[in-house]
Amino acid sequence: MNIIDPSRREIWQRFVREGILDHARMNKRIAESWHLCRQKNVNPYDGKGKMILEPHLLAERKKRNQRLLHIAVPILEKLQKYFQETKSIFLLVDREGYVLYAKGHKQTMKMAEGIKFVEGVKWTEDEVGTNAIGTSLRIHEPIAIVGLEHYSVASHQWVCSATPIYDEKRELVGIIDVSYPINHYPFHDHVLATVVAAAYTIEQRFHIQAKEDELELFKYSRNMENTNSPVVICNHKGRIVWVNHCLRSSFSNMLDRSLEDVCGDHWIIKSQTPIYSSIHHDIIGYQVTIQKTKNNDFKFVSTTFHFEGVTGRSKSFANVIKSCEKVAKTDATVYITGETGTGKELIARAIHQNSARKNGPFVAINCGAIPKELIGSELFGYVEGAFTGAKRTGHKGKFVQANGGTIFLDEIGEIPLEMQIALLRVLQEREVIPIGGTKPIPIDVRVITATHCDLYQLVREGKLREDLFYRIYVYPIKVPALRERKEDIPFLIQYYCQKNNWSVSFPDEVMQLFMTYHWPGNIRELFNVLERVRIEYGDHIPSIPELKSMFIGWESQGENMKSDQETLSYREQIEKNHIMDMLQKTKGDIARAAAELNIPRSTFYRKLKKYHLI
Repeated sequence: MNIIDPSRREIWQRFVREGILDHARMNKRIAESWHLCRQKNVNPYDGKGKMILEPHLLAERKKRNQRLLHIAVPILEKLQKYFQETKSIFLLVDREGYVLYAKGHKQTMKMAEGIKFVEGVKWTEDEVGTNAIGTSLRIHEPIAIVGLEHYSVASHQWVCSATPIYDEKRELVGIIDVSYPINHYPFHDHVLATVVAAAYTIEQRFHIQAKEDELELFKYSRNMENTNSPVVICNHKGRIVWVNHCLRSSFSNMLDRSLEDVCGDHWIIKSQTPIYSSIHHDIIGYQVTIQKTKNNDFKFVSTTFHFEGVTGRSKSFANVIKSCEKVAKTDATVYITGETGTGKELIARAIHQNSARKNGPFVAINCGAIPKELIGSELFGYVEGAFTGAKRTGHKGKFVQANGGTIFLDEIGEIPLEMQIALLRVLQEREVIPIGGTKPIPIDVRVITATHCDLYQLVREGKLREDLFYRIYVYPIKVPALRERKEDIPFLIQYYCQKNNWSVSFPDEVMQLFMTYHWPGNIRELFNVLERVRIEYGDHIPSIPELKSMFIGWESQGENMKSDQETLSYREQIEKNHIMDMLQKTKGDIARAAAELNIPRSTFYRKLKKYHLI
């Protein structure tokens, strides 16, 4: 469709009104997209961004795409210099359609904000209709879309050119896009070619980065040469790239083979530590310590299951990982139980990332942190005008946001009884009716739930419907408390030190102190203590009394905190954690901590006494 064709608006109007289209006058890909948008009931009279990530979720998504950002952003910045006389904006989008990066001409950025075309927005065909980013994401081809070729009116004033980006394994990792106002249309002729050339440059950088990651693993391995334990260095896919002197005779012909295959029944994995790139900070491999098996040895979990945490050597946690590996291959509903701070969400993410749904969204919601009157709209969404204060465009609930992926309902026991009926219906029918709506929305999600409570005790107390219990209690996984896996503490400490580039080695007596403490706050508390020590002492090793002062719950207070863990409600536990974190941040300045939390000082003192913090 030519932009100067006077009939272009008539063609668009007739299609959105009647569904009739003259295919001879339309690009095949655009005509195909229009029909798809009509089938999916995309509103042609809207097209503004609706699904925009909260800042912490955007930060999390950027972290998961660090490698893509590290490689692509410098290329986009060079493009900006090349196009500095134009009114263009430059965007980097992940493979699920979320905008990770948007920069460019100030006036055009302001114009983009008007249609919610901003960082964090999901810009797919399903969300905003035919557009260069979403259409390119679907067809895996470069495409330019001009003015009324866009399906929805919000984009009719734009010209957009987008193309896919592939990594060194030819896997789609994202989209780059250049967009600008339609009154700069003559500029359009060479933009798509430039975007495609930029994508090619990015793809070449992926190949170069892969080689650099491999080289960094080899450099890292040199530090392991004199280690007396058998050590293997694997890449992030679990394939062996190096072995130390203890294994050369046994593993001499095993390079580039799967560690799982090589170990077989003769070796077990004692520990597995992630190795992070010093450049883009993603995991590039693992340092694995192995040992010969004995007949009664416990066989550790295979390295085909990727867990972005510390596995250590405890049987209790190894059993958890084995359970995760089994259930990840299915679509079964999973229930995770464990104390606060044991890493239940990390387990849920690992199941998602090792499942067939790994390329779909992972949406987590803490049911205990949302006011009871808002939990329904958060889970199921609402339509325009559903209640006073509702967004004019309505709101997609977490179930719809998780479509095609996994939803993680943390603290499921906190959902009020009246809302449990609606949740039960969603789980049974696999469709959602937004608040104030009448039309059901079909969903395809895997459900993982978690709580720190005894779920069936909630049923006995009448706080949880029994039929809902049996819906969610399909495949239970119990995450052990840290005091039940104390042999993993040295590995957790090693993981923290490596992740934070903290070059410190704790002597035996200090490590013994870490091992004897009861850790009521579990792994979260362990990392908090390490953070306090790192800030306060740096590379200096504190004395035993100094280290004890870093433990909020040491000695008599430890019993109080243990009692708290058993008697406080989930919301009280959250409040206590916030107070403890703020006291740490303000170095014990109670007046400042109360002000930061916007709590009157007298109330703050009462809460300190309530939670045994003074």
